[in-house]
Amino acid sequence: MPELPEVETVKETLNHLVAGKTLEKIEVGWPKMIKRPDDAEAFVMMLSGQKIHRVARRGKFLSFVLDDYVMVSHLRMEGRYEMAAGSEPDKHTHVRFHFTDGTELRYRDVRKFGTMHIFNPGEEQTSLPLSQLGPEPVNDPSFTPAYLQQIFAKTSRTIKTVLLDQRAIAGLGNIYVDESLFRSGIMPNKKARLLNNGQIAGLHKEITATIAEAIASGGSSVRSYVNGQGEMGMFQNQLYVYARRDEPCKQCGTPIEKMIEAGRGTHYCPSCQR
Repeated sequence: MPELPEVETVKETLNHLVAGKTLEKIEVGWPKMIKRPDDAEAFVMMLSGQKIHRVARRGKFLSFVLDDYVMVSHLRMEGRYEMAAGSEPDKHTHVRFHFTDGTELRYRDVRKFGTMHIFNPGEEQTSLPLSQLGPEPVNDPSFTPAYLQQIFAKTSRTIKTVLLDQRAIAGLGNIYVDESLFRSGIMPNKKARLLNNGQIAGLHKEITATIAEAIASGGSSVRSYVNGQGEMGMFQNQLYVYARRDEPCKQCGTPIEKMIEAGRGTHYCPSCQR
């Protein structure tokens, strides 16, 4: 699933590709993706004639800011926006956005897990799914070591479970949680409430740095992720542990191990993380 750095990269690409364009026609091939309104025909009518002013991001969600509405989109596992290049849409193209200038934006999703919601401006922040999100790990003044101390003290869950919880921190997923914990020297299955203040401060620093570095590299293309122009991210070349099982740790040479934590495959170095 694309995480914050990947979705941020898609946001920037879409702003370059579609901001300022006006929607002429929308085709929905898989109506179950449309969650609000609960009718695909109403979705099409609401968007027709609307101009896209900009694309924003909150956590792993994209928000298309239009004349009269905001469309909130989640890519889920395999969702992808791409400009049509003159070819016929394949069977995985489920929503087509036709613009008045003759160009077309397509939403492709192999697993059909993606979602789209339409809100009146401002309602998207106080309604599900965005209303349940925690602070952002970058450029958000509320994301502080003190905030982490507060949420960790209230739970009996492991640190990885807490960091994956979008209600606690918006945008983190399996890749960047594993990487941040490695860089902090913290085992993923350690109870969050057992971290001392020094460990929490270090973790806060590494989460912020890891996400910032990944954004600068265009995200991580470890499976199918590409941006709206079909370009891969490059941060996978800088990963310390994620998807590196049995490979030597870049810091100590110990083979990277994998376990299941929080229901997810979790990579760690048994020497560097204790």
